[in-house]
Amino acid sequence: MNGAIYLDYAATTPVDPAVAAQMARCLSAAGDFANPSASHAPGRDAAQRIERDRAQVAALVGAGAAQIVFTSGATESNNLAILGAARAARSAARHVVTARTEHKSVLDPCRRLEREGCQVTWLSPGADGVVTVQMVADALRRETLLVSLMHANNETGVLQDIGAIAALCRERGVLLHSDCVQSVGRVAVDAVRLDVDFASFTAHKLYGPKGVGALYVRGGARSHLQPLMFGGGQEGELRPGTLPTHQIAGFALACKLAHEALAGEGPRLAALGEMLWRQLAALGGVHLNGAGAQRVPGIVNVSFEDVDGESLLARLPRLAVSTGAACDADSADASYVLRALGRGSRLAGSSLRFSLGRFTTAEEVEQAAGDVIAAVRALRGRSPRLGPRETPPRVVASPDRPAGSGHARVLIGEAGGPEAEVWVRFQVEVDGDTVKAARAQVLGCPHTMDVADWLCGILKGRRAAIPGTPADWAHERAVPVEKLGRLLVIEDALRACLID
Repeated sequence: MNGAIYLDYAATTPVDPAVAAQMARCLSAAGDFANPSASHAPGRDAAQRIERDRAQVAALVGAGAAQIVFTSGATESNNLAILGAARAARSAARHVVTARTEHKSVLDPCRRLEREGCQVTWLSPGADGVVTVQMVADALRRETLLVSLMHANNETGVLQDIGAIAALCRERGVLLHSDCVQSVGRVAVDAVRLDVDFASFTAHKLYGPKGVGALYVRGGARSHLQPLMFGGGQEGELRPGTLPTHQIAGFALACKLAHEALAGEGPRLAALGEMLWRQLAALGGVHLNGAGAQRVPGIVNVSFEDVDGESLLARLPRLAVSTGAACDADSADASYVLRALGRGSRLAGSSLRFSLGRFTTAEEVEQAAGDVIAAVRALRGRSPRLGPRETPPRVVASPDRPAGSGHARVLIGEAGGPEAEVWVRFQVEVDGDTVKAARAQVLGCPHTMDVADWLCGILKGRRAAIPGTPADWAHERAVPVEKLGRLLVIEDALRACLID
């Protein structure tokens, strides 16, 4: 991976070499390449292979082959469970319960149902990320159709007590769907024993290929689903389309390998995760998100005080990790899970999610911890929190000590703050009205730090005045237009420093 240390297994996993070889055998004329819907012999061979593979996939979640519906992935599985159940019910029940910390592929279908007239209750978990059975019980109504709660959170790894919630839903006659993407293959998951109606999982989180997933459908719950697409009648008429034999073959082998490795892999990943957390915690000012709750092994989500998430990530070029920071409009709500847990915007934006996997080594964890510790220390060294917050006494020019005689004054000005998007403090040494030196302390994104440092360089030797405008700085330093507001904070800090 070009020297990278890959610690983003919760986002996707590399395909296991054995899985890739299995898939390749189904792509050529010598393998089961034919359309499994065809009635000729090659088609029947492909169809038989799919049914064998279906049973293998089902075995990972303690289910029977008939309870598995193949989809294009967990996003489709979640949509099929939520929208399919709501549309099958029509007007019989129009209330859904979910949590604010769910994956987007659950949140967005629920928002869609709201636009279609369905009522949705959005549960907020406790500070540990747990949605309690009592929270669910309090949210249920006579007209509640469906509860959708993930088994393990994709950002924090926090596990929910789905079994207890399922017992409540069964007692109340309410359907239960669980997004099990992050738990299947990491911990033992038995969908039948959990007693859920629907469970989603996918191949690419299990060292299988992207583009194929599954929805577990409890035998008695199939009648409560309506398909989202039509044409062909495959998958019990719940999901039409030609089945991708090679992807399903890879999915099945990935499930088999995950099941075989589960007993040893879980403790190994838990130990590596604990090693990583111990080293990062020694920094101080570090928070483990989901602390106090049961979590899947291998996911460690931490927030760092006095650090900007984007700047932190920029200082970790060899680490492939996820961050809750969001500096651009496309990912402005990337840390919505941590905000729902009560983290402030600064802490939520300074989070890193480390997710370890099958190919992670102790040496890589040590190296990653060292890189992060060095980066955090460097950024904290630039934080305005560490410097003086009040202007020191100024040396005033007099006939005995005229301006320009080497008796400089230090001017200090700042703008923003520790919980704001940007915090900037300038310290400018002037002799008369000439700048002798300038220094910036910045808590902000890389563009903010770059512009502040650049201004310190061009101020030296000049008259003590603001050089140009934020628009000029943005053009000179190639700052994206959406960050122009951050440059206004820099301007305010300079103005506070040089006002006299």
